[in-house]
Amino acid sequence: MIKKMSHASIFVSNQEEALTFYRDKLGFKVHTDAMIGEDFRWLTVCASDQPDFEIILMEPKAGMLMDEASATQLRALIAKGILGAGAFHTDDCRATYDELKGRGVVFLSEPTARPYGIEAVFKDNSGNWFSLTQPSEEQKQ
Repeated sequence: MIKKMSHASIFVSNQEEALTFYRDKLGFKVHTDAMIGEDFRWLTVCASDQPDFEIILMEPKAGMLMDEASATQLRALIAKGILGAGAFHTDDCRATYDELKGRGVVFLSEPTARPYGIEAVFKDNSGNWFSLTQPSEEQKQ
């Protein structure tokens, strides 16, 4: 029986640039950075409060996971900024927004009250967008 999800991947245009963004701007910790074979880098990061869930920063390259045509198509989608999405929770959306904006994170929207809480939306340097959410009191229960 499956008990929990441990990893999720997002495609990034450049793993080094993504690592700088997630580690230095968002404050994530590097969990694993290892080469598998000559061409495949297994690079994962995690939030400090959730070390058992890793985000794989995956660069689309032909090899064991995909052919060159698929890698080319993924790179084109990354360039358009329409491929990945997700949500991160915080206890104080406005304070986290100010902190991240000060670190150079580009936001698409300022913190806004929604039926499910307070939300701000930002993009990483590969165009993946994320909601930064502070759950409403009803959502916390």
